[in-house]
Amino acid sequence: MGMQINAIEIKNLSKSFRGMYAVDHLNMTVPRGAIYGFIGENGSGKSTTEKLICGHLVPDAGEIKLFGKDYTDPGVRIRVGALIENAGCFPNSSVYQNLRMQTINLGLKNPDEEIKRVLEIVRMSENAHLKFKNCSLGMKQRIGIAMALLGDPALLILDEPINGLDTDGMRIMREILIDITQKYGCTVLISSHILGELEKIATHYGIIRQGKMIMELSAEEMDNRSQVFISLKTKDMNGAKAALKRKYNTVTEEDEYIRIYDIDNTAEIVDFLMKNGHIISEIKKNKIGLEEYYIELMSQKGEE
Repeated sequence: MGMQINAIEIKNLSKSFRGMYAVDHLNMTVPRGAIYGFIGENGSGKSTTEKLICGHLVPDAGEIKLFGKDYTDPGVRIRVGALIENAGCFPNSSVYQNLRMQTINLGLKNPDEEIKRVLEIVRMSENAHLKFKNCSLGMKQRIGIAMALLGDPALLILDEPINGLDTDGMRIMREILIDITQKYGCTVLISSHILGELEKIATHYGIIRQGKMIMELSAEEMDNRSQVFISLKTKDMNGAKAALKRKYNTVTEEDEYIRIYDIDNTAEIVDFLMKNGHIISEIKKNKIGLEEYYIELMSQKGEE
């Protein structure tokens, strides 16, 4: 194909409410087949951006291209599935009936096959008969995704789909999202503030603050930026710290652990401290995760 057509390409997108920018000259690139983690605090412009992409709001300026075409193109519009806010489901109807109504709204030709397909993807085939109101939170989130998957969209936009889920619910959700992209070639834009979970599935990240995109990077780049360090405890913390500082560049103390940055060779550290008469009581390798990286990034930006 030569040129890679991106699933989403946004240039200088702006939207203001009452003279205040919710989205401020935003640029964004979501490659095809990506799970794009869209990160930002509440009020940073995440949902406004998602609503603009979905056509629920009209931009003041800028352009949105989906699969290389203008986002208003009717051929492109049908390829977008979204779950923003919660799934508008009827509480007394079954999961199946709710999906059936949505297939009618979408004018789908083969509703039963399509419902069967999406229920399998979200691991809900066994529970199709359940009334919506009797479903657990995790199930409701998955039904929302099933709704968004009807009609086999190429792009799925999910607003906070992992909010409030327990560990098991999170795990199932992760598996579903990986399935959607790898088996069905769908692209997923997912906003969340549960960064530890995003980190397990995202292939790309976009970090938004006050309506501006601060940074976009791939999971690989994120990984390369996150520093490794070793944390340890000894009996004489001050003495050990002083000894380590003579040999290593970055040595700090946090939550009662000594941290030595940019090294992951524990044997070398143990050896060095023993030679200096320090016995280690606890030692482990760590890596700064997305959470810490993000907090650090946010605090730097605040000082402009």
